[in-house]
Amino acid sequence: MTNIRNLFKFLEDKEGVKTPLKAKFVYFSNEMTPDDLKVGGDLNLSNTPITSLPDGLEVGDHLHLHKTKITSLPDNLKVGGNLLLIHTPITSLPDNLKVGGDLNLHETKITSLPDDLKVGGNLVLSYTPITSLPDNLKVRGALYLHDTPITSLPNGLEVRDSLDLRYTPITSLPDNLKVGGNLLLSYTPITSLPDNLKVGGKLYLHDTPLSKEYSKEKIKRMIKDKGGKFNGEILAN
Repeated sequence: MTNIRNLFKFLEDKEGVKTPLKAKFVYFSNEMTPDDLKVGGDLNLSNTPITSLPDGLEVGDHLHLHKTKITSLPDNLKVGGNLLLIHTPITSLPDNLKVGGDLNLHETKITSLPDDLKVGGNLVLSYTPITSLPDNLKVRGALYLHDTPITSLPNGLEVRDSLDLRYTPITSLPDNLKVGGNLLLSYTPITSLPDNLKVGGKLYLHDTPLSKEYSKEKIKRMIKDKGGKFNGEILAN
């Protein structure tokens, strides 16, 4: 580490070459200035040995952290674009995290989400050990929960795009669930649909107890009889 620091210092002193911001984050985070912590564009730290980030960090566009050893994020982190944590050992997220674009936690060790989480795009939790979501979660994009052990969804959940629950052990959905896009329930043990369900796209029910017991028309009538709204296509075996 000392040799690396000496090299960059030599280049700064002798050649006038500034130390790259990426190198500062990876090797010299204790020497960063307040200006360094306000990144206007992308910050790509993927495939680096970084394990943590400094407090006060704000990234104007995308923050790439996939395939790193990062285990935690600072409180009040702000990311204007996507936050990519794919294939990291992270297990939890900080309070007051704000992500303007997608939050991608695919194949991480995440088990829960903070109550005040704000995500402006897709929320990707596929292939994680996530078991619960906070009440009144609002996802402005799609919510991907396929291939997780989640067994229930919270009250007040709203998903503006698609909700993917394929290959989960979920058996029921909360009343008043709103899904703006497709609702994918194929390959689950789902046995019933909730009151006031609203689905803007297609309903996928391949290989479910629900589709085996009821016809597509019966399922549509069931949704409407329970005060729901669904005018799309049901896809089932």
